[in-house]
Amino acid sequence: MKNKPPLISVITPAYNAERFIKQTIESVLEQTYPNWEMILVDDCSTDDTVEIIKRYQEDDSRIKLIVHEVNSGSAVARNAAMEHATGQYIAFLDSDDLWYPEKLEKQLHFMQEKDIAFSFTKYRRIEEDGTLRNAISKAPESVGYNDLMKHCVIGCLTVMIDREKIGHLKMVNIRTRQDYVYWLTITKMGFRAYGLPEVLAKYRSVENSISSNKLKAAKRQWYVYRQIEKKNLLKSIWYFFNYASRGIRNRIKYKVSRRNS
Repeated sequence: MKNKPPLISVITPAYNAERFIKQTIESVLEQTYPNWEMILVDDCSTDDTVEIIKRYQEDDSRIKLIVHEVNSGSAVARNAAMEHATGQYIAFLDSDDLWYPEKLEKQLHFMQEKDIAFSFTKYRRIEEDGTLRNAISKAPESVGYNDLMKHCVIGCLTVMIDREKIGHLKMVNIRTRQDYVYWLTITKMGFRAYGLPEVLAKYRSVENSISSNKLKAAKRQWYVYRQIEKKNLLKSIWYFFNYASRGIRNRIKYKVSRRNS
């Protein structure tokens, strides 16, 4: 039993995801690492998301579904999935994003080899229709709390954590940025997040999504500094300056990559 490969629980919140959920599930089914469970939480969808997931459930018992009768947001959905998860490792994948086939296998090996609790990888941006873009995220060797307060380089779709090391933590119940606050909580405990410098996921840029409005994103970032992390005004301004300047540079690079692709 000691040599049994560890179970990885894939956490996927879903809301009106009928356009993309098939591709997302397929990208998990295509993983070269087989010992996983995928826990999808439908957050009161009004389309065919649930029906699509149920069809996959019939063919693969590793796919599990929780249905919420009230729309409560991604934090509640992810927490519900984590409460039902039985894996030593937790990996996050939103219902419109994708993984490359070797994502779980390579990342698990990376974490076991280095004996680390928290890791992330590079990801590539794709358009809503799946068209590949040149924009690729960075994966520094490691980042800590202060690094993340200045700029969050971690994409949720790339994260894997070892709950035997970190424990069973819940995400804070806010509508957005709950994943970012989760990374802050983990690193504030003394853990560092280690980057695996390979592109192992695809992040879909969806028009009118919660994460697509930059002004609202800036307001949410300020809210995290002041209301969640309880930083004073001067400290918050310092962190926000770093966040904004990095965001502007990244936005320029992204627009250039779109013109060149």
